[in-house]
Amino acid sequence: MAGTDVRPAASVQAAGAPSLMLLPPRTKLAILGAILLTMFLASLDQTVVGTALPRIVTDLNGASLYSWVVSAYLLSSTVTVPIYGKFSDVFGRKVMLIIGVALFLLGSWLSGASQNMNELVAFRAVQGLGAGALFPIVMAIIGDLYSPRERGRFQGLFGGVFALSFIVGPFIGGWITDHISWHWVFYVNVPFGVASLVVLATVLPSAGRRQASIRDLDYLGIVLFTAGVVPFMLGLTNKGNVNSSGQLANWTDPDVGGLIVVGLVILVVFLFVEARTKEPIIPLDLFRERDYAVSMAAVFAFGIAMFAAVIFMPRFYQTVRGVSATASGYYIWPLLVGLMGGSIGTGLLISRLGRYKWLMVGGAVVMVVGGFLMTHLTAGVNDWELWAWMLVLGLGIGPAMAGFTVVIQNSVPMTRLGVATSTLTFLRQIGASVGLAAAGTIFSSSFASRLPTNLGEEGVPQALISQLVKVSGALQNVGNGRALLEQILPGPSQALIPKVIAGANNALALSIGDLFWITIVSGLMGLLCTLLLRDRPLRTAEELRTNALAQDGADGRSSPEAIPRVSV
Repeated sequence: MAGTDVRPAASVQAAGAPSLMLLPPRTKLAILGAILLTMFLASLDQTVVGTALPRIVTDLNGASLYSWVVSAYLLSSTVTVPIYGKFSDVFGRKVMLIIGVALFLLGSWLSGASQNMNELVAFRAVQGLGAGALFPIVMAIIGDLYSPRERGRFQGLFGGVFALSFIVGPFIGGWITDHISWHWVFYVNVPFGVASLVVLATVLPSAGRRQASIRDLDYLGIVLFTAGVVPFMLGLTNKGNVNSSGQLANWTDPDVGGLIVVGLVILVVFLFVEARTKEPIIPLDLFRERDYAVSMAAVFAFGIAMFAAVIFMPRFYQTVRGVSATASGYYIWPLLVGLMGGSIGTGLLISRLGRYKWLMVGGAVVMVVGGFLMTHLTAGVNDWELWAWMLVLGLGIGPAMAGFTVVIQNSVPMTRLGVATSTLTFLRQIGASVGLAAAGTIFSSSFASRLPTNLGEEGVPQALISQLVKVSGALQNVGNGRALLEQILPGPSQALIPKVIAGANNALALSIGDLFWITIVSGLMGLLCTLLLRDRPLRTAEELRTNALAQDGADGRSSPEAIPRVSV
């Protein structure tokens, strides 16, 4: 009978044990394959679209909205992450994931059909509304399928999928754009997404939801959260843009610092409301648990640390080494291979050992060492030496991608896996946005200060150096090109163009190297948080069942580790 709570037979749920953990191994693998495919599509979309953007902007004549094609997707996906996480705990993973995948596919199809840039930006926002469900719910489903002791080896696949998307994304995006059409960069998501939808709809059980009144949901919190995060993210995004004077926007600009302050004020009000609501989208009481709180702080710190290399190293290869945008993605292969190996390897070791703290500490130390090596970047560094540095950095980043999800999920009740995992995803994305905004500021400041010295070392006259410093923003992308310098320099001075290019490239390489001090500082902060973790053993499925039975026998109700009864 609808709405009646029953205990199914042992085939699905027994004596309060988590129902999805009792599914047959083959069914689990089918679910795992479908959810990893959806996560791969979401992460791949970011790298594929980046490669196709120049062609898209040319065809749609929308250079003024260039950055918004990425920003609209990032903004809508970030804002919706905690909302999906909370709703997946209340209404069930299956229905929320299907809604998310369906929205992502709808946005993909509409983006491919766009006829102008305004349409593309709007449809990318729709795509992001769906993508916000994929990362947190996928990781929560892995937590539903496997016990804490088993989760490590599967959560490690998250970092592996992320790295793989960065490896194959530029190739796929470039090939589709060059040989078919940029429209198919978006359309290609649809058949694979539909296939994953079919598997999810037929194989993934509806277990995992709990009863809650619609009236109890945190509608005011959702409104305040959105109203706070949107201006905060817009301010961080605008920090990386060039203003009307041709200079990088300042923190004091109203559309940067002003928006950030407005967002932070609204978020303070949001936290006040969350502390008093019945069904908060970000439960603050979870932060009273030590491991949960320090893990969230560490994830935020590592989020700041880890993305500078992924974003700025392709720029090094495009500008200093003169390779194409597509090829530059492959020159950072050691970073991505290290990230993939560190993530998957750490996950396997966590599952084998049943412990996590010192693996996570070791990863943080390796990350800091890798960041320190990258501070020695120069225009003339040997490729193999640079690849070794990037490999070390990637091996350090990998454990942070996989391990903290296991730690978080091991420290909260099963009924709150969704909201805990979504909060982790949200803080990682916010950390990345903060890190990239800070990196943009440090890079521009460092380049402007290093440029005179490096031009002088190349033999450029001081009078000309003073002239070139005024256009330092343009020189950041001069690479091996001559057209811009031919416009800037008077006739006799054009003989100095090779020296100007060499000096600008040296300054740019050193400035990118300076960015990795962000990695070192934030990595050390994350390391300190990791040291505060308690090295608690990860529980097995049998231990969860035993605890659930003991709790049921003691007070006649399910323990918090048991998924609530299935409503049929």
